Parts: sequence; C-alpha cells; structure tokens
Amino acid sequence: MSKAFSISSPEFISVLKGLGIALGGAALTYLTSYFTQTNFGVYTPVVVAAWSVVVNFARKFIPDTSTS
Repeated sequence: MSKAFSISSPEFISVLKGLGIALGGAALTYLTSYFTQTNFGVYTPVVVAAWSVVVNFARKFIPDTSTS
C-alpha cells in the first residue's frame, strides 16, 4: 500500500485496468443500444455494470497462461 498522496506502479496499473473495464462496459452498452435501437432508460447503469462484468470475465478467461 502506498503512502498518502502517492501511488505505486502496480497500484497505478490496477487503476488503469479498472478504467479499461469500466470503459469497455460503457462502450458495449453504447454499441448494444446503437445496434438494437434499445433505450435502457433508468436501467442504463445496471447494463453498464453487467457489461463491465462480462469484460472483466473475458479479460481473465481469454489469456493463455499455460507454461507448456
């Protein structure tokens, strides 16, 4: 953990990953709305959160971490 008003490199990378996940969820919500002509209305934040979970799952699931 960093001292107050400072951030370490690994923490900064973690923040950037979170930003990428949030932006990915927002972008997928926009694309879903655009292509399906659906207005999510008051449920838009829920849809963004759901797409963000999908983006995070894909980020964890897709990389090949095998060592063979």
